[in-house]
Amino acid sequence: MSPACAALRWLQTLKRAWLLSRLRDPGFRFMFDPAPENEWVALDCETTGLNVRTDEIISIGAVRIVGNRIMTSERLELLVRPERRVSAKSVCIHHLRERDVAQGLPIDEAMKRLMHFIGSRPLVGYFLEFDVAMLNRAIGPLLGQGLPQPKIEVSALYYDYKFKQLSSHLRHDYADIDLRFATLMNDLGLPQRDAHDAVNDAVMAALAFIKLRQLRGA
Repeated sequence: MSPACAALRWLQTLKRAWLLSRLRDPGFRFMFDPAPENEWVALDCETTGLNVRTDEIISIGAVRIVGNRIMTSERLELLVRPERRVSAKSVCIHHLRERDVAQGLPIDEAMKRLMHFIGSRPLVGYFLEFDVAMLNRAIGPLLGQGLPQPKIEVSALYYDYKFKQLSSHLRHDYADIDLRFATLMNDLGLPQRDAHDAVNDAVMAALAFIKLRQLRGA
């Protein structure tokens, strides 16, 4: 093992020990185990709005990725009961009415199910930073910290792929790369499902992730 690899492994061991020292519930130690090789979890959340401090999660969709396969038969699909009313504006986006989520899980139970589904696998998603911020607000009281897994943003992978395709004299226009989800999926030649459905969005993110890994020869 090279000195650089040995140093990296040592730093990873230190980081894991530090994170475990902050773990509130020892029952979730499995989240800090080495991730299964070539496995990820693509996820998406539907929420009552876009304010990570005050809005609430009302549905979660997640699928495991194993190699180049999306394990849709083993997907996780949860409705979450919010503490406040679901606004008409948000219903127009995700089509989940107040009566649809009234029998949903309490947020703590939903987070426990999600963490057991994820395990230690890296997370994949589109606009993942928002979803993780919403999840961490609910998971923090249970874990004593946020989700510890690596996070992989599909739009960032797509951006890198498109940027490398540009000739050197065109790279000054890199900021004009269209990162909208529909544009990304269409450009990659991937099927699109109805958007703003948590499972559909998770599956589409997984499809894009697999295709982009193939295009860059990963």
